Amino acid sequence: MSVESTERNIILKLTIEFSLEVIDYVTILESQRQYIIANQLLKSATSIGANAHEAQNAESKLDFIHKFKIAAKEVEETKYWLILCNSSPHYPDASGLKEKLEVIKRIINRIIASSKNINQK
Repeated sequence: MSVESTERNIILKLTIEFSLEVIDYVTILESQRQYIIANQLLKSATSIGANAHEAQNAESKLDFIHKFKIAAKEVEETKYWLILCNSSPHYPDASGLKEKLEVIKRIINRIIASSKNINQK
């Protein structure tokens, strides 16, 4: 997929931007020697975009929906790690990441719902 087509696809654009911001946040966590949380957060957060990208070449509409359902699960896991980070006085504020994640979550849920509706027609 070209950079131009990624720019036109809002969920791909947002997940790339989000992943890059999480990488920056994780770098801060690692500098504080918070390796386990940093690793878990990095894996789940970047998996959202990886699954959204993979869905672009799905083998079928059901496969497309399945990839986005996986992305939705990764959103929830990422949300969990961000809640932990925000709840601890030892971690930097992650409120901005949580807000961006909520936007991504809403878009993914709309993609799943509209894809299911198309599938039922």
